[in-house]
Amino acid sequence: MNNQTSQNSIKHWYLPLCYGFLFIGIGIYSLTYPIDLLVTLSFFLGLSFLISGVSEIIFSLFNKNEMVNWGLTFIIGLITFFIGILLMNHPEIPLATLSLYIGFLILFRSIGSITYSIVIKKNEVFDWGYFLLGILGIIFSILLIKNPSFIGMSIVILTGISLIMVGLFNIYLSFKLKKLNSISNE
Repeated sequence: MNNQTSQNSIKHWYLPLCYGFLFIGIGIYSLTYPIDLLVTLSFFLGLSFLISGVSEIIFSLFNKNEMVNWGLTFIIGLITFFIGILLMNHPEIPLATLSLYIGFLILFRSIGSITYSIVIKKNEVFDWGYFLLGILGIIFSILLIKNPSFIGMSIVILTGISLIMVGLFNIYLSFKLKKLNSISNE
């Protein structure tokens, strides 16, 4: 985002809010039903990644003239979408492979969170929430990547917490985009 963003309204600011709630819902489900989740984790995560990937792609395309970094959102949306397809088409993948898929996806999204925080700071809508959520996401994603043999409760707990972090960031982002939208409409 740049001055162009603050002069134009952000379209569909609520899309990050929607997929933020989706990530939080799947994260809470992961923590609440760990035994069931181990059996169905690939499918539900694949479905949520597929939906959020499509949402992010749409969001980035609608805002390509308003956001300087729309390409980053588009690429993260594509990565999320393709990992969703992989997980839905191969629900039988071993937990170690699932851990790597999720770990790398959360790593990319967390790096995106930090990038957004820096870009948004240039528009003076910054606070430490974006940045800290991105750092926490990177820490949890590295734990998943470095220990792909995690099974049972450890993968469920790390996955649930990581998804909640990503969801919180997206909800937080949507409210900041709404605020930026309000400022630009004044």
